[in-house]
Amino acid sequence: MRDRIPDPCRLLVVGINPGRLTEEVDAPFAHPGNRFWPALERAGITPYRVHAERGLADEDAAMLAGMGIGFTNFVDRMTPRASALTREELVAGGDKVRACVARHRPDVVMVVGIGAFRDAYRAPKAKRGLQPERLAGVPVWVVGNPSGLNAHETVDSLAESYREVWDSVAASAPTARERR
Repeated sequence: MRDRIPDPCRLLVVGINPGRLTEEVDAPFAHPGNRFWPALERAGITPYRVHAERGLADEDAAMLAGMGIGFTNFVDRMTPRASALTREELVAGGDKVRACVARHRPDVVMVVGIGAFRDAYRAPKAKRGLQPERLAGVPVWVVGNPSGLNAHETVDSLAESYREVWDSVAASAPTARERR
């Protein structure tokens, strides 16, 4: 999946890596069992639920870009499950994301998946939520993985954490604009 990063980018969503369907249709979180899009809608961030199973419709891509929501992944290699990635790939992906953040200067970064974040940034004790350290001066939030394989999350729990991140986007925007 290619990066989708608007200019300006208010929120950069960092996934782990593309699954088979995401790779096939070139759309983030495309698997129908993934709870990302329902949670984004439930959080009130998007005005409707995006259906990415067949790719992003032009209207959806335009809506997301207009809102300043962008997407990248730690690792570009498609795997059936994120657990197939090596720690070395995730560490390299952390460097890739750091460079991406430095280049695009989003207002806020939201990483979906605490395990991948811990590996990518060699932070084994990191917890979900706002991280104490920034990436290229940008605040970083870690939220749960929305994959249907992650039984610890629900659409409601994800929506709650996404809403908290989105609220921080509004609060940090003037500071971020000064960085540009």
